[in-house]
Amino acid sequence: MQATVTTPGQMRQTNFIEKLVGSKLFWVLAVTFLFAYPIYRSVYRTLPPELAVLSILPEYRFVDENGKTFGSHELKGKVYVANFMFTSCTTFCPKLLVDVQKVQHRMRGVIDRAAIVSFTVDPETDTPAVLFARARELKANPFVWRFLSSSIEETKKLLVEGFKVPVGDKEIAGSVMEVAHSNKLVLVDQAGRVRGYYNTDKDSVNQLMIDMGLLINRKKES
Repeated sequence: MQATVTTPGQMRQTNFIEKLVGSKLFWVLAVTFLFAYPIYRSVYRTLPPELAVLSILPEYRFVDENGKTFGSHELKGKVYVANFMFTSCTTFCPKLLVDVQKVQHRMRGVIDRAAIVSFTVDPETDTPAVLFARARELKANPFVWRFLSSSIEETKKLLVEGFKVPVGDKEIAGSVMEVAHSNKLVLVDQAGRVRGYYNTDKDSVNQLMIDMGLLINRKKES
């Protein structure tokens, strides 16, 4: 029967590991590190540069899907995502609203600090009752996602001069009425300042969520 030969170096290494793992001090230090390191990183982490201020929105008072006044005063202190639509749209609005619905789902952890606002560009058709019906179809959380309308003059003024997005006149296109408007998602900070424009593809929405988190966290730390 052949004996197993253990070299002195192997014996010292095994003994050291066994002694280390069996030491109470080792486990105290290990547990302390596991708890302390994430805290250290959160305190001393370097955040990316602040987002540029692209525009400052004027004060506005619209009417929401419940027929109540709602606007910049109610949104003050919250980060929100604005988008532009109309319920009879047959082109990109249906997909846009489904994409916004996904954004709402991803915002579920910050509903006390963030919001979504959909502005209709066809207020003559999109009465509060019509907007309410569409909100229910989309399962819009009324504490997060609001649907706003105003006169076409006030709507155009806010979109063009405030959000810096285009909006056209209501006109017949083929057999339906259309209103040319932006399909961008617009990120607005707690002070009513536009901080970013985003498409609705996966990468753009991911960047939107990252930027939203940065705005929320910077406000929380300040």
